[in-house]
Amino acid sequence: MARHAATPHAGAPHAGAPHAGAPHAEGQGRALRADAQRNRDAILEAAAAAFAEHGTAASLEDVAKRAGVGIGTLYRHFPTRDALVEAAYRRGVEQVCDLAAQLVVDEPGDRALELWMLNFVGYIATKRGLATTLKLSSDTHADLFAYVHDRIRTAIGSLITNGAATGRIRSDVDGADLIRALGGICMVSDQSGWQEQARRLVSLLMDGLRYGATGNPVAP
Repeated sequence: MARHAATPHAGAPHAGAPHAGAPHAEGQGRALRADAQRNRDAILEAAAAAFAEHGTAASLEDVAKRAGVGIGTLYRHFPTRDALVEAAYRRGVEQVCDLAAQLVVDEPGDRALELWMLNFVGYIATKRGLATTLKLSSDTHADLFAYVHDRIRTAIGSLITNGAATGRIRSDVDGADLIRALGGICMVSDQSGWQEQARRLVSLLMDGLRYGATGNPVAP
């Protein structure tokens, strides 16, 4: 499918410029009304889908249409394309990281880690364009990347701790090493059939993480 730059409408700003009459994103620093929050969530969900299909140059008019809102509503929430890309990236990473806590409750320790890694690889591999766009202005987004890296370290750390405590993975796993390994797996996403290859690589990684595990929960 061909990529499309944002189609200008009458009086519309260029990709990085604030929309006239909307100098600040709606909801910054204060709670949103329920309907405004629904609109914001719908815009972010639509943006994630559009960016995945067309890259970060996707038409913002198309994003608004997918979300079921007017272009003015989109710009009230996100005055620039960069603001929308940042919010979509942050939301996606938060959703992946929040999944860790639920998996710890629902799954055995090793399976929780495996499912989270598969989810993480799938997200990062298909959303690398968001991070790349933001890194082009990394000075502006230094706080965002620090926040994202902290969330990822915390999520994977909780899964490793849980897996080791339940005896389902080895006890000497370093979270930083595992993050680097996952980063390497994400690099296969530019190849045909990468999803199946990524699953195989995560499975191989899990074999190593299970090797030497006692199978017995660690006494508190």
